[in-house]
Amino acid sequence: MTKSIYKWAMLSCLLLSMACSSKVPTATPEVTRFGPAEIRREVTESEVLRQSFVGFVLYDPELGQTVVEHNADKYFVPASNTKLFTFYASLKMLGDSIPALKYVSRGDSLIFWGTGDPTFTHMDLKNSLAFDFLKNRPEKKLYYVDAPYTSTPFATNWGWDDYNYYYQPERNVFPIHGNIIKFHKEEGIPFTTTPSYFEKNIVVDTAASRAKDAFVRGWRTNTITYHPKHASEKYATEVPFITSPEMVVTLLADTLKRPVELLKAAVPGGGKIFYGLPTDTVLRRMLKVSDNLMAEQLMALCSGTLSDTLSVERGIKHVKATYLADLPDEPVWIDGSGLSSMNMFTPRSIIALLQKLLQERPQEQLLPMLAVGGRPGTFRNIYKADVPFVFGKSGTLSHVHNQSGYIMTKSGKLLLYSFMNNNYKVPTSAIRNEMVRIITEVHNRY
Repeated sequence: MTKSIYKWAMLSCLLLSMACSSKVPTATPEVTRFGPAEIRREVTESEVLRQSFVGFVLYDPELGQTVVEHNADKYFVPASNTKLFTFYASLKMLGDSIPALKYVSRGDSLIFWGTGDPTFTHMDLKNSLAFDFLKNRPEKKLYYVDAPYTSTPFATNWGWDDYNYYYQPERNVFPIHGNIIKFHKEEGIPFTTTPSYFEKNIVVDTAASRAKDAFVRGWRTNTITYHPKHASEKYATEVPFITSPEMVVTLLADTLKRPVELLKAAVPGGGKIFYGLPTDTVLRRMLKVSDNLMAEQLMALCSGTLSDTLSVERGIKHVKATYLADLPDEPVWIDGSGLSSMNMFTPRSIIALLQKLLQERPQEQLLPMLAVGGRPGTFRNIYKADVPFVFGKSGTLSHVHNQSGYIMTKSGKLLLYSFMNNNYKVPTSAIRNEMVRIITEVHNRY
């Protein structure tokens, strides 16, 4: 048989086989396009989100246009999405390093006062710069002056019954130890108290108690009741303490192991600034773990660039008038952290802020400062992938759960998003999982 006849025979057999076959071969299915119509349908027709008040904007900065929007002009309680605004304010108003304290030196005396810096002897940031500055001047007597401060320890509409929890420490001029007491216990050994000064304030209650927490501080005292029946074998618990100028001086003396006197006088003129941690270090901490005290004190620090009187509210007012006057909708901005349920922002204004942040920092510097999917921080359990693709900020209060930030799609696009959910009664985990599902689909298929 010649080669040509052989080829013809083989082709005939193949054609006959195909003709006799009952199955028609199909092409490999392509990934279904996830365009604007599909994304909008996922958001608006979701069974999980159907009873929520939902706002959603997806924006393409390269094209300069909105991809999808739903209730973009409606006001939502942002919770900790507020910290994105505090972040922007800090980038505009603070320098490379945080002003840790101000001081004047007079003879054998060092007179110093606070700037609002939240990092003095902070137990997680391990900051000792200002501590060393005060500690290593044995030739000087230390005098503390309480700087003018017009903000209250709690902002408007904070939950009074959250006073016992780590996420709501009091605001003040000179935070120390993050304004919290840390109780730490390892299995088989007694718990420790930091700062140890508060050990004498602990009362043990072994009786049955209605309290659900192991450590409960009195409403307006720094007495702490320990309930062993509610304590596990291993824990790390934080309880805020009540602040005052007297408490600041007491804790400074206890921490520095040297006398510190409270000087009841006006802040001296001509004070010098002692700088502490890099500003980016503090901003990164605030964003990644959603640190409320950091956020509040950063707005106080911003106000300190305007006058000697510290005021979270004054800082916010200045930022709104100076840097955010061009937002699509004026923010109702009450505090630095988002703990107040009186804060209200629209999704499209948050998108405008995210655009401003891209103008302030190169993308490669900006994105790692935020919470990153699958990495330590508030996004550690979501958006897990070998290569991170979501960078942003979450925000949670009762019946409120939001996310805003940046998505890197598999096609190489950087998209901005704001996904707001208010007034739902299902578990927050269900809302979160649905948001993650939709945003992950945008990443995979847009």
